[in-house]
Amino acid sequence: MKKIVALLLALVMVLALAACGSSSAPAAPAAASDETGKPHFDKLTLEFVPSKDADVIIAGTANLPELVKAEMANLGYDIDEVDITVGTSYAATGEAMSAGSIDVGWLPAGTYILYSDDVDVILTATRNGLSNDSENPADWNGEANKTLKNGPQVTYYRALIYATPSAYGQELAAKVNAGEALTWDDLNAASWAVLNNSSNAGYIYPTMWLMKNYDGKKLTDLDKVTTLEGYGPAFSYAAAESVDIIVCYADGRNDYEASWTIPENEVDETGKQGLGRPDSIWNELNVIGVTDGVYNDTVSISKSSPYYTPELVDALQQCFINIAATDEGKAIFDIYSHTGYVVATDADYDNSRLAMELMEG
Repeated sequence: MKKIVALLLALVMVLALAACGSSSAPAAPAAASDETGKPHFDKLTLEFVPSKDADVIIAGTANLPELVKAEMANLGYDIDEVDITVGTSYAATGEAMSAGSIDVGWLPAGTYILYSDDVDVILTATRNGLSNDSENPADWNGEANKTLKNGPQVTYYRALIYATPSAYGQELAAKVNAGEALTWDDLNAASWAVLNNSSNAGYIYPTMWLMKNYDGKKLTDLDKVTTLEGYGPAFSYAAAESVDIIVCYADGRNDYEASWTIPENEVDETGKQGLGRPDSIWNELNVIGVTDGVYNDTVSISKSSPYYTPELVDALQQCFINIAATDEGKAIFDIYSHTGYVVATDADYDNSRLAMELMEG
């Protein structure tokens, strides 16, 4: 009897092992290895959102592919090509990452949250705080109040609501600079230019500012709103007096200060087209609203990337932290006003997620 039981147990174990060996579940894909045993990628794709002009981003990041290849080689990865593109919109970059056609993207918090089911945040940008962080819009206006990028390192930024040099924009600015509160009717009579609804400074936080100050009203409640793809067009609209109000991150005027007064047939040193205005951007583009702080941009990785592994995440985190610590890296990431990167988790963006939920509610 004991021998029979033992034989039966042995048979059960053999059958179990055979079943495990014949499982149809596919093995997780792994990067190929080169002759040195390093993980080998044919091409790693990086994409930036168009918060600046695409030509400016591509020119400013021209050296980044070689830096990434070299740093990743130091970390044990062999990469043939690093390809950098600029999305046609914030949502386009999010969609491409969701589909796995872009491996790594620089996403604002709002865009990251919209696509976080398919994308993992790996880093948060740090930046120099501005010389001005006042919640009083009048404190931001005029050449004497020009903001400098000389504040402490911060992990947040503010969005500002700007009155343009249009006739009605000047009326709004005059009220704010005189200490007068704007009414909903004042704002609703204006023509606005905003970005799409995944942009923090270009949509989400200006909406939150309206909700906070005007009984829950949103950008969608305004009568005259134009949606643009990027801040470059917004500043062009402002300079042409085509709209009365634009919205942008707080150091937007720093980025367009030179091009604001350059003739329209010339470009500034970064390649921005001249906007042909007669006076300083600090005098002509007045702040009429200041939002709460926005958590900084992310570096995120597509969960559908064929290379996605926890080990690659660790390597990319170290790669970009190391590059941003070099002089050449600082010059590259200055295109986004990023001065460095710190390791991030999804929970860091819970407050931003709540802001979006409140906005949608």
